[in-house]
Amino acid sequence: MIRYWKKDGATLSAVDGPGKGVWIDVREASRDDLVVLEKEYGVLPEHLQDLLDVDERSRIEKEDDYTMVILRLPMYDPRFEVEYFTAPVGIIMFKDRVVTVCATDCEALQDLSSGKVRDFSTANKSAFILRLMGRAAILYLRYLKDLNRRTALVERELQRSVKNNELVQLLAISNSLVFFTTSLRSDELVLEKLAKSGVVRFKEDESELLEDVATDFRQAIEMANIYSDILSGMMDAYASVISNNLNMVMKRLTIVSIAFMVPTLIASLFGMNVSLPFMHEPRVFWWILGACLTAGTAAALFLRDRRRKPRKALLGPAASGLVLPRDQA
Repeated sequence: MIRYWKKDGATLSAVDGPGKGVWIDVREASRDDLVVLEKEYGVLPEHLQDLLDVDERSRIEKEDDYTMVILRLPMYDPRFEVEYFTAPVGIIMFKDRVVTVCATDCEALQDLSSGKVRDFSTANKSAFILRLMGRAAILYLRYLKDLNRRTALVERELQRSVKNNELVQLLAISNSLVFFTTSLRSDELVLEKLAKSGVVRFKEDESELLEDVATDFRQAIEMANIYSDILSGMMDAYASVISNNLNMVMKRLTIVSIAFMVPTLIASLFGMNVSLPFMHEPRVFWWILGACLTAGTAAALFLRDRRRKPRKALLGPAASGLVLPRDQA
């Protein structure tokens, strides 16, 4: 769907068609939208295909009529198993207009079109891309905090009992952090290239905004790395807990099976179809049953987990908190 936006003064309003200083907003791009961009604006078809590729990396493409910047912006969609992910958004800058292309709907573009971003201009291309990247950095930080809160909730559930559902949630959060980390690094490289290469000429009063956006991206990268390391260590710890619980269960089952081996042996011996001692004794059945119970109980007691109490360490005066005079120290 193609929308047209233009800012007159402090108001951003929708207009009927393209023109000078108009932002052409293409979200949830269809086949007809791509045909319009190709025929009316001269965008190369291979560039349009790249913008619809979900795995496309951030980069800059310079052509004769336009400059295309591809960024990976954060997305949130509760319909998917991995709710937080990233998607490519293309910013095509012509001499007198800006075109953005996204295969889905993006919250960063929604914030721009709804007027939530201050000092946003559709005519100034350098300010446009800085405001968009700044908004994307803020969304990255907010989504990372949401992922951290979700991790804490899942961790509290796992402390009660280790379940498959919570582990699947942790895996989805881990995937989201991987998407964010890789996308943030590629976007940061694009921002550095924009600042140094001169593809987009930033004004002198925009240098502070450029530094603020770069700082937000570095902070988001550090947060994503920290959360990813914490989550990785947590999943390793719970994997060790699951393995230890399995070992304990197998140990108990082994003790039970060994404890039953001795009574089974006794019962098997007296179950042979040959002459046996006490075979004519009327109470021999109860003797054999008592022997089996005694042998099983003895085996279970012998194989039980006999944990020794830790010995008290011999503490010196300093460790026990006593302070001796200098002549006795």
